[in-house]
Amino acid sequence: MKSFLALLTVMTIVFNCSDDINKSSEINIRLSNISDFNFQNIIVNTSTGNVSFENIDSGQITDYKTFETAYRYAFVELEIDGETYTIQPIDYVGETPLENANYTYQINANDSQEQYGRLALSIIKD
Repeated sequence: MKSFLALLTVMTIVFNCSDDINKSSEINIRLSNISDFNFQNIIVNTSTGNVSFENIDSGQITDYKTFETAYRYAFVELEIDGETYTIQPIDYVGETPLENANYTYQINANDSQEQYGRLALSIIKD
């Protein structure tokens, strides 16, 4: 009986610790380029200042960066073949900030040459 209780205690501790490891105490965001184009000079602003992600080739994912506050969408500016394209939120009124966790902003680009119409952003909670 003592062995069973000891095993149960150890299992409870292990499972509770592993849950804490998967929980983030910060908002961490990485970018995923899901388009057929390479992105250069990427800037993301989630309302607390510009964060540079530099360059991401097609199909690649960046490392996570920490943000004080973030939302399900953000300002994104980047270059494709030397031309600048932008996702420009009007504001975040009525939006709920993201909870502390890891997220991926997936960025896609279509064939348009419109500065504000070429990019699309979606979010995944990792």
